Amino acid sequence: QVHLVESGGGLVQAGGSLRLSCAASTRTFSRFTMGWFRQAPGKEREFVAAISWDGGSTYYVDSVKGRFTISRENAKNTVYLQMNSLKPEDTAVYYCNSVRGTIATMIAPWGQGTQVTVSS
Repeated sequence: QVHLVESGGGLVQAGGSLRLSCAASTRTFSRFTMGWFRQAPGKEREFVAAISWDGGSTYYVDSVKGRFTISRENAKNTVYLQMNSLKPEDTAVYYCNSVRGTIATMIAPWGQGTQVTVSS
């Protein structure tokens, strides 16, 4: 079974930066469009960003455009999310998975996620 392991979260002040990583345990990683999602307390999981299989195309939800950058390293089966100018409303648990459009297509079960907390 494929596993996804997210890391890189933490506590940061508003305006700060974090870089999240998601490692996938599959040799077919490069075939998939990958995305980041987040779930804030009391809210449903929401789409954040996606990147095509070759990294040539990216897509972001409006609330993070210009602040977040998604990238990938297929040789390492890893997708990244660089988050700059963080805001308290970015506080959530962040997850990765395969995606089509803004919908997770579930290359694997959801991982444990990585907690991002932004203080004001």
